[in-house]
Amino acid sequence: MDKRPIGIFDSGIGGTSIWGEIQELLPYEDCIYLADSKNAPYGEKSEERILELSIKNTEYLLAKGCKLIVVACNTATTNAIDYLREHYKVHFIGIEPAIKPAAINSKSKIVGVLATKGTLSSSLFHSTSKNHAAGITVLEQRGTGLVEMIENGNLQSDELYTLLERYISPMLDKGMDYLVLGCTHYPYLIPILKKMLPENVTIIDSGQAVARQTKSVLEKFNLLNNSNVQGAHQFLINKNEKVLVNILPTEKLKLSVCFKDF
Repeated sequence: MDKRPIGIFDSGIGGTSIWGEIQELLPYEDCIYLADSKNAPYGEKSEERILELSIKNTEYLLAKGCKLIVVACNTATTNAIDYLREHYKVHFIGIEPAIKPAAINSKSKIVGVLATKGTLSSSLFHSTSKNHAAGITVLEQRGTGLVEMIENGNLQSDELYTLLERYISPMLDKGMDYLVLGCTHYPYLIPILKKMLPENVTIIDSGQAVARQTKSVLEKFNLLNNSNVQGAHQFLINKNEKVLVNILPTEKLKLSVCFKDF
Protein backbone atom coordinates (compact mmCIF):
# COMPACT_ATOMS: atom_id res chain seq x y z
CA MET A 1 0.00 0.00 0.00
CA ASP A 2 1.30 3.44 -0.99
CA LYS A 3 -0.22 6.39 0.87
CA ARG A 4 1.66 9.06 -1.07
CA PRO A 5 -0.60 11.45 -3.01
CA ILE A 6 -1.35 11.58 -6.71
CA GLY A 7 -0.15 14.86 -8.23
CA ILE A 8 -2.23 16.64 -10.88
CA PHE A 9 -1.42 19.86 -12.73
CA ASP A 10 -3.09 22.03 -15.33
CA SER A 11 -2.92 25.59 -16.62
CA GLY A 12 -5.66 26.60 -14.21
CA ILE A 13 -8.90 25.09 -12.96
CA GLY A 14 -9.81 23.01 -16.03
CA GLY A 15 -8.03 19.86 -14.89
CA THR A 16 -10.40 19.60 -11.95
CA SER A 17 -12.67 17.83 -14.45
CA ILE A 18 -9.98 15.13 -14.61
CA TRP A 19 -9.50 15.19 -10.84
CA GLY A 20 -13.23 14.55 -10.42
CA GLU A 21 -13.09 11.40 -12.54
CA ILE A 22 -9.99 10.14 -10.69
CA GLN A 23 -11.53 10.81 -7.30
CA GLU A 24 -14.70 8.97 -8.24
CA LEU A 25 -12.80 5.90 -9.48
CA LEU A 26 -10.13 5.96 -6.75
CA PRO A 27 -11.88 7.37 -3.65
CA TYR A 28 -9.15 6.33 -1.20
CA GLU A 29 -6.33 8.18 -2.97
CA ASP A 30 -5.04 11.50 -1.67
CA CYS A 31 -4.47 14.14 -4.37
CA ILE A 32 -2.56 17.38 -4.72
CA TYR A 33 -3.87 19.59 -7.51
CA LEU A 34 -1.76 22.41 -8.91
CA ALA A 35 -3.71 25.13 -10.76
CA ASP A 36 -1.29 27.36 -12.67
CA SER A 37 -3.98 29.96 -13.40
CA LYS A 38 -1.43 32.77 -13.44
CA ASN A 39 -0.04 31.36 -16.70
CA ALA A 40 -3.29 30.20 -18.29
CA PRO A 41 -3.88 29.41 -21.06
CA TYR A 42 -0.90 27.26 -22.03
CA GLY A 43 -2.44 26.79 -25.47
CA GLU A 44 -1.34 30.24 -26.65
CA LYS A 45 2.28 29.89 -25.48
CA SER A 46 5.41 28.68 -27.28
CA GLU A 47 6.51 25.05 -26.99
CA GLU A 48 9.56 26.19 -25.01
CA ARG A 49 7.45 28.07 -22.47
CA ILE A 50 5.00 25.17 -22.12
CA LEU A 51 7.90 22.83 -21.38
CA GLU A 52 9.37 25.28 -18.86
CA LEU A 53 6.06 25.54 -17.00
CA SER A 54 5.50 21.77 -17.09
CA ILE A 55 8.94 21.18 -15.56
CA LYS A 56 8.21 23.73 -12.83
CA ASN A 57 4.89 22.09 -11.99
CA THR A 58 6.40 18.60 -12.01
CA GLU A 59 9.22 19.52 -9.68
CA TYR A 60 6.82 21.25 -7.30
CA LEU A 61 4.64 18.13 -7.07
CA LEU A 62 7.64 15.85 -6.68
CA ALA A 63 8.84 18.02 -3.79
CA LYS A 64 5.42 17.35 -2.23
CA GLY A 65 6.10 13.59 -2.42
CA CYS A 66 3.71 12.63 -5.22
CA LYS A 67 3.91 9.01 -6.41
CA LEU A 68 2.42 9.66 -9.86
CA ILE A 69 1.71 12.80 -11.85
CA VAL A 70 -1.29 13.39 -14.09
CA VAL A 71 -0.65 16.04 -16.72
CA ALA A 72 -4.27 17.20 -16.80
CA CYS A 73 -3.69 19.57 -19.70
CA ASN A 74 -3.92 18.64 -23.36
CA THR A 75 -1.37 21.26 -24.39
CA ALA A 76 1.18 20.26 -21.76
CA THR A 77 0.74 16.59 -22.65
CA THR A 78 1.20 17.09 -26.36
CA ASN A 79 4.18 19.43 -25.96
CA ALA A 80 6.00 18.25 -22.84
CA ILE A 81 5.15 14.75 -21.64
CA ASP A 82 7.83 12.97 -23.67
CA TYR A 83 10.48 15.16 -22.06
CA LEU A 84 9.02 14.66 -18.58
CA ARG A 85 8.98 10.88 -18.95
CA GLU A 86 12.58 10.95 -20.13
CA HIS A 87 13.93 13.09 -17.31
CA TYR A 88 11.94 12.05 -14.21
CA LYS A 89 11.51 8.59 -12.68
CA VAL A 90 7.91 9.07 -11.57
CA HIS A 91 5.08 7.70 -13.74
CA PHE A 92 3.17 10.26 -15.85
CA ILE A 93 -0.39 10.02 -17.16
CA GLY A 94 -1.13 12.31 -20.09
CA ILE A 95 -4.28 13.48 -21.81
CA GLU A 96 -5.09 14.08 -25.44
CA PRO A 97 -8.30 14.62 -27.42
CA ALA A 98 -10.49 11.50 -27.60
CA ILE A 99 -10.40 11.27 -31.38
CA LYS A 100 -10.25 7.46 -31.48
CA PRO A 101 -13.65 6.69 -29.86
CA ALA A 102 -15.27 9.53 -31.79
CA ALA A 103 -13.89 8.23 -35.11
CA ILE A 104 -14.98 4.66 -34.35
CA ASN A 105 -18.55 5.63 -33.48
CA SER A 106 -19.23 8.48 -35.90
CA LYS A 107 -21.97 7.70 -38.40
CA SER A 108 -21.49 10.82 -40.52
CA LYS A 109 -17.68 10.26 -40.53
CA ILE A 110 -17.29 13.91 -39.59
CA VAL A 111 -15.84 14.70 -36.17
CA GLY A 112 -15.32 18.15 -34.67
CA VAL A 113 -12.45 18.92 -32.29
CA LEU A 114 -12.59 22.02 -30.11
CA ALA A 115 -9.13 22.62 -28.63
CA THR A 116 -6.43 25.21 -28.02
CA LYS A 117 -3.86 26.35 -30.55
CA GLY A 118 -1.09 24.53 -28.65
CA THR A 119 -2.90 21.19 -28.86
CA LEU A 120 -4.06 21.45 -32.47
CA SER A 121 -0.60 22.46 -33.72
CA SER A 122 1.28 19.70 -31.89
CA SER A 123 2.85 16.69 -33.59
CA LEU A 124 1.16 14.32 -31.11
CA PHE A 125 -2.29 15.59 -32.05
CA HIS A 126 -1.59 15.14 -35.76
CA SER A 127 -0.14 11.65 -35.30
CA THR A 128 -3.19 10.66 -33.21
CA SER A 129 -5.52 11.96 -35.93
CA LYS A 130 -3.57 10.15 -38.61
CA ASN A 131 -3.48 6.85 -36.71
CA HIS A 132 -7.08 6.74 -35.47
CA ALA A 133 -9.14 8.81 -37.90
CA ALA A 134 -8.48 7.23 -41.30
CA GLY A 135 -11.49 7.86 -43.53
CA ILE A 136 -12.83 10.45 -41.09
CA THR A 137 -13.06 14.18 -41.68
CA VAL A 138 -11.64 15.91 -38.59
CA LEU A 139 -12.79 19.52 -38.24
CA GLU A 140 -10.32 21.45 -36.08
CA GLN A 141 -11.52 24.54 -34.23
CA ARG A 142 -9.41 26.69 -31.92
CA GLY A 143 -11.30 27.73 -28.82
CA THR A 144 -9.56 31.09 -28.49
CA GLY A 145 -10.79 32.99 -25.43
CA LEU A 146 -12.74 30.13 -23.82
CA VAL A 147 -10.15 29.21 -21.20
CA GLU A 148 -9.86 32.82 -20.06
CA MET A 149 -13.65 33.07 -19.61
CA ILE A 150 -13.79 29.84 -17.61
CA GLU A 151 -10.84 30.95 -15.45
CA ASN A 152 -12.70 34.19 -14.72
CA GLY A 153 -15.86 32.32 -13.75
CA ASN A 154 -17.87 33.65 -16.70
CA LEU A 155 -19.81 30.47 -17.35
CA GLN A 156 -23.21 32.11 -17.64
CA SER A 157 -22.36 35.13 -19.78
CA ASP A 158 -23.93 36.00 -23.13
CA GLU A 159 -20.42 36.67 -24.41
CA LEU A 160 -19.42 33.06 -23.75
CA TYR A 161 -22.54 31.71 -25.49
CA THR A 162 -21.92 33.93 -28.52
CA LEU A 163 -18.29 32.84 -28.77
CA LEU A 164 -19.16 29.16 -28.50
CA GLU A 165 -21.86 29.52 -31.14
CA ARG A 166 -19.32 31.09 -33.50
CA TYR A 167 -17.01 28.09 -33.06
CA ILE A 168 -19.64 25.35 -33.14
CA SER A 169 -21.96 26.48 -35.95
CA PRO A 170 -19.50 25.92 -38.85
CA MET A 171 -18.83 22.36 -37.68
CA LEU A 172 -22.55 21.64 -37.42
CA ASP A 173 -23.05 23.02 -40.94
CA LYS A 174 -20.48 20.51 -42.21
CA GLY A 175 -22.33 17.58 -40.61
CA MET A 176 -20.36 16.61 -37.51
CA ASP A 177 -22.03 14.10 -35.21
CA TYR A 178 -19.28 13.95 -32.55
CA LEU A 179 -17.71 16.91 -30.78
CA VAL A 180 -14.41 16.13 -29.06
CA LEU A 181 -13.47 18.48 -26.24
CA GLY A 182 -9.71 18.86 -26.52
CA CYS A 183 -9.08 20.95 -23.42
CA THR A 184 -9.73 19.99 -19.79
CA HIS A 185 -11.44 23.34 -19.19
CA TYR A 186 -14.10 22.58 -21.79
CA PRO A 187 -16.18 19.99 -19.87
CA TYR A 188 -17.41 22.96 -17.84
CA LEU A 189 -19.05 24.14 -21.08
CA ILE A 190 -21.11 20.96 -21.51
CA PRO A 191 -24.37 22.40 -20.02
CA ILE A 192 -24.22 25.24 -22.57
CA LEU A 193 -23.17 22.95 -25.42
CA LYS A 194 -26.11 20.61 -24.76
CA LYS A 195 -28.50 23.50 -25.29
CA MET A 196 -26.71 24.44 -28.49
CA LEU A 197 -26.22 21.03 -30.12
CA PRO A 198 -28.88 18.85 -31.78
CA GLU A 199 -29.60 15.44 -30.22
CA ASN A 200 -27.63 13.54 -32.87
CA VAL A 201 -24.34 15.18 -31.81
CA THR A 202 -22.42 13.41 -29.04
CA ILE A 203 -19.98 15.28 -26.81
CA ILE A 204 -16.91 13.35 -25.75
CA ASP A 205 -13.91 14.12 -23.53
CA SER A 206 -11.01 12.16 -22.07
CA GLY A 207 -11.76 12.32 -18.33
CA GLN A 208 -12.92 8.75 -17.69
CA ALA A 209 -10.18 7.27 -19.88
CA VAL A 210 -7.52 9.19 -17.92
CA ALA A 211 -8.96 7.96 -14.62
CA ARG A 212 -8.94 4.34 -15.83
CA GLN A 213 -5.34 4.68 -17.02
CA THR A 214 -4.34 6.17 -13.68
CA LYS A 215 -5.86 3.21 -11.84
CA SER A 216 -4.20 0.76 -14.22
CA VAL A 217 -0.73 2.24 -13.65
CA LEU A 218 -1.18 2.35 -9.87
CA GLU A 219 -2.23 -1.30 -9.88
CA LYS A 220 0.58 -2.39 -12.19
CA PHE A 221 3.30 -0.83 -10.04
CA ASN A 222 1.73 -1.61 -6.62
CA LEU A 223 1.09 2.06 -5.85
CA LEU A 224 -2.56 1.86 -4.81
CA ASN A 225 -3.72 3.21 -1.45
CA ASN A 226 -5.99 0.48 -0.07
CA SER A 227 -6.59 2.09 3.32
CA ASN A 228 -10.40 2.23 2.87
CA VAL A 229 -10.26 5.79 4.21
CA GLN A 230 -11.67 8.56 2.02
CA GLY A 231 -8.86 10.48 0.37
CA ALA A 232 -7.88 14.03 1.28
CA HIS A 233 -7.44 16.57 -1.50
CA GLN A 234 -5.31 19.71 -1.53
CA PHE A 235 -5.77 22.36 -4.23
CA LEU A 236 -3.10 24.99 -4.78
CA ILE A 237 -3.77 27.95 -7.08
CA ASN A 238 -1.64 31.02 -7.86
CA LYS A 239 -4.51 33.32 -8.88
CA ASN A 240 -8.14 33.91 -7.82
CA GLU A 241 -8.86 30.94 -5.55
CA LYS A 242 -12.55 31.91 -5.38
CA VAL A 243 -13.16 30.51 -8.88
CA LEU A 244 -11.72 27.19 -7.80
CA VAL A 245 -13.74 27.10 -4.58
CA ASN A 246 -16.95 27.73 -6.54
CA ILE A 247 -16.57 24.66 -8.78
CA LEU A 248 -15.43 22.12 -6.18
CA PRO A 249 -17.75 19.91 -4.08
CA THR A 250 -16.42 21.31 -0.80
CA GLU A 251 -19.39 20.04 1.19
CA LYS A 252 -18.91 16.39 0.18
CA LEU A 253 -15.17 15.73 0.35
CA LYS A 254 -12.15 16.37 2.54
CA LEU A 255 -10.46 19.09 0.54
CA SER A 256 -8.68 22.37 1.06
CA VAL A 257 -8.05 25.25 -1.34
CA CYS A 258 -5.34 27.83 -0.82
CA PHE A 259 -3.46 30.50 -2.74
CA LYS A 260 0.19 29.64 -3.36
CA ASP A 261 2.60 31.68 -5.47
CA PHE A 262 4.45 28.92 -7.31
